[in-house]
Amino acid sequence: MLLQIELNQLEEYINSFEKINTTISSKNVGWHLDHSLKVINSVINAVKESDPAAYKWKFNFIRTFVYTFNYFPRGKGKSPKRVLPPEELLKEDIYDQIVQVKLNLESVSSLPAKSHFKHPYFGVLNLRQTRKFLSLHTNHHLKICADILT
Repeated sequence: MLLQIELNQLEEYINSFEKINTTISSKNVGWHLDHSLKVINSVINAVKESDPAAYKWKFNFIRTFVYTFNYFPRGKGKSPKRVLPPEELLKEDIYDQIVQVKLNLESVSSLPAKSHFKHPYFGVLNLRQTRKFLSLHTNHHLKICADILT
């Protein structure tokens, strides 16, 4: 299933929710978990609401580069406010978001291939590209969490 391995890893990091290493990130592990889950839920909701007939492919150099090398450079992107964690993070919110992600992931498999969402740097992503984006983005934050904990 889409993102199942990454989701399992996110769940494993919940016990380290409050850990922080400011040489790696100014945010704690919980922040990265919350942000990753908010992105997954937000993107899947956008894809579900999209009109597949309106999808048009367009070349995007940044997307091509990131997707080719499977790498997000650290500290280069700026997240929209809707996917930023709140000031006060609670473990219960992480658990609730995981439940929502699991429900959302089940619904993705039945969507048309031209379901899409618009990413601020990568442009319009179809369903296949969206899956790759979610995996790359989640792995990016999982690597940060791993570095915080080492």
